[in-house]
Amino acid sequence: MTTSNSDSNASGSSADQPTSSSAEIPLPHVTEVDLPPETDDQARWLNRAKTFLIGKPRDLQDHSVYEHLSLIAFLAWVGLGADGLSSSCYGPSEAFHALGEHSFLAIFLALATVGTVFIISACYSHIIEEFPSGGGGYLVASKLLGRRAGLLSGCALMVDYVLTITVSIAAAGDALFGFFGKDWLLFGFNPDQTKLLAETGFIVMLVILNLRGVKESVMALMPVFLLFLITHALMIAGSLVLDIGATGQVITKVADEVRLSIADPEIGLWGMLALLLHAYSLGAGTYTGIEAVSNSMAVMREPRVATGKRTMTYMAISLSLTAGGLMLAYLLLGIHGTAEKTMNHVLTETFMSKLGWDTNAFGKSFVLATMISEGALLIVAAQAGFIGGPRALANMARDSWVPHWFANMSERLATHNGIVLLGASALIALWATGGNVSKLVIMYSINVFITFALSMIGMCAFWWQKRSTDPIWKKRFALFAFGAVLCSLILVVTVYVKFIEGGWLTLLVTGACFGLCELIYRYYGKVSQKLRFLDAVLSDLPVMGQPNYTDPDPDLPTAAVMVGGYGGLGIHTIYHALSTWHGYYKNLIFISVGVIDSGNFKGASTLEELQRHTENSLNKYVELAQKLGMQSTAFMSIGTDAVDELEHLCREVKQQFPNVVFFAGQLVFQREQWYQRLLHNRTAYSIERRLHWAGLPIMILPNRVK
Repeated sequence: MTTSNSDSNASGSSADQPTSSSAEIPLPHVTEVDLPPETDDQARWLNRAKTFLIGKPRDLQDHSVYEHLSLIAFLAWVGLGADGLSSSCYGPSEAFHALGEHSFLAIFLALATVGTVFIISACYSHIIEEFPSGGGGYLVASKLLGRRAGLLSGCALMVDYVLTITVSIAAAGDALFGFFGKDWLLFGFNPDQTKLLAETGFIVMLVILNLRGVKESVMALMPVFLLFLITHALMIAGSLVLDIGATGQVITKVADEVRLSIADPEIGLWGMLALLLHAYSLGAGTYTGIEAVSNSMAVMREPRVATGKRTMTYMAISLSLTAGGLMLAYLLLGIHGTAEKTMNHVLTETFMSKLGWDTNAFGKSFVLATMISEGALLIVAAQAGFIGGPRALANMARDSWVPHWFANMSERLATHNGIVLLGASALIALWATGGNVSKLVIMYSINVFITFALSMIGMCAFWWQKRSTDPIWKKRFALFAFGAVLCSLILVVTVYVKFIEGGWLTLLVTGACFGLCELIYRYYGKVSQKLRFLDAVLSDLPVMGQPNYTDPDPDLPTAAVMVGGYGGLGIHTIYHALSTWHGYYKNLIFISVGVIDSGNFKGASTLEELQRHTENSLNKYVELAQKLGMQSTAFMSIGTDAVDELEHLCREVKQQFPNVVFFAGQLVFQREQWYQRLLHNRTAYSIERRLHWAGLPIMILPNRVK
């Protein structure tokens, strides 16, 4: 059950053990109730608009629903690999540009980039083996390095995913608007303003796509991904083949440049290495999408580990060849970017010019297709942020670092609250920076390598603990130790070099997120401690009298109590209702919803398990009521929206028991603060409003927390 003990006990169930009971729990049947015409019309139009934008609700009884939502390796490569592959649109050019006049170092830079991609990818392939349920750097750091290390990794991941969306969309705007120059107006907006508005529209579009579901968004964007692969493969391979005859001359020239630089007292060996390291660190954005697969294992098709590792292999090969190939192409063709055009744009035009096709229709069409695919792929790359980010946020919600409702899922089985939050945060970052890619990349790469470094260090600790039991521990430990040193070095250099230029801001934002999450965790901890005391007092109360195992009489006064997991909150609501109207109610009905969230939606088998847990919890309540001498039964449902399901169940109960009054418990604090409304669900108040409009009697009983 997803509803926390610190929330309202109006819905949900917990994973309790089965308890024998003679009461049978009927499966709910939704009975339609006529509403006033104006309300019915409004609801109909709202539902039509929602269905048009987001789609129809998923059928949870369909066991193929999980297979429909999961991704095979190729589609996962499209949805998640696009983040890594698209970083070749800005990472290699940032690194190459930093070399300045010493562009001959691009050969070593390309080799270092390819090697780094494969090392980090190999590390994360092994992380997938050890953590097949997903969670990526957050789960690794939490399990292996402790709670606060996990929080730091999680906060860095969340900022990283926001910037994944923002930097990808901003870079897409640069690529697409590079065709139009700087001297034009559109409806009174200059090019920069128009670009910013277009980028805003792209983010809103992706939010809507992802609210429809992961697979739908990936399928819609797949043609763009394939067009990018084809055009860039032709461009890179063609650029290298054009100068293949001059390979020997290039190698000789590079060797001469290295000797001259070492002999130059103003540069020397250490100066050359420092320049190379500086350029290497600025290209850190190239590696930013590698972890996305590990974070998003929940969307992988079974067998997950094999699918995840295959996806990681596709990503490593495509990213290393593209990034390394672009750096070599820049060197061989002498490419330098301009204020109006990206380096890849200039490279494509130069490539066509060398072929003599720059003035014909094919050459112009190829340049257009290449840059459109590049800009569009960057939009696709933002998709990785919307896939991994909400799931990482849901994992943090289940650990009480952020409000619990971030783990909730929509009717389309999308983590809708996280999707909306990331989209809104990306819009804020976009407008705050004016869509400046250079500023965003600095902030972006720092947080990526915080997560990388913590993951590698955690896995070093993991394999060190297994040194006496696993014969391959030395190989694994050596791999992760090298990865930890590499990622830590990139992180330190990037922070040092770019601290004043914007690195301080990402550290400040990440630190603020860390502090806020710590406060939320402490608050939930205090509330949970008080609720555990309530559970201890009420869960094992002695019951006197003769049990009543007769079926409820529909004509007698009935109290229907909405409950969550079996515990102190639900029991307190029962005793409160019965004691306030002592002896009036003869039937006691229990209503509960097993709420599906991102933590328990792993497939058809887990839905069946959730249903069993909900039934077990209700059986305990029914047994308690029978021991109190009440005639009792229970109604239940499984769904993503507790309020919708409760409303349907209440209407069904009203059909069978006309003399029913509904009761829901709600936490009430002695001094309620504004933030408590954000941290606890308001299910009781929401269902109260629904039932009042439907003409059903309901009372909210307070569960006081001092």
